[in-house]
Amino acid sequence: MVVSNDEAIHFLGDTVKPALATPSMIMWMEITARDAVLPLLEPGQDTVGVHVNVSHLAATPLGMKVTFRATLQAIDRRRLTFAVEAHDEKEKIGEGTHDRFIIDVARYAERLIAKFGG
Repeated sequence: MVVSNDEAIHFLGDTVKPALATPSMIMWMEITARDAVLPLLEPGQDTVGVHVNVSHLAATPLGMKVTFRATLQAIDRRRLTFAVEAHDEKEKIGEGTHDRFIIDVARYAERLIAKFGG
């Protein structure tokens, strides 16, 4: 992805250029992990994030390209553990682990309806 205004922080004032926000970096790490295993799941299954342990190591300015990598490290029944990394054009900017849980989409939807109403 290329860092845009939508993924950047802006709260440090006019003298500091906007840079990739930590929540945006984590979101792209989660998307990358999901996309890595989605083709391997059964029809009607997907994954949801359940745990993130990530360090944001360096700032990345607007317009710079960021590459994300997710490597499946462990499978414990329906829990998947990934090593995740992010690199901009100059250096590693993030690293950590991310757990996802394999779900049945229809059953998940039913639980949400039961909890929140249709």
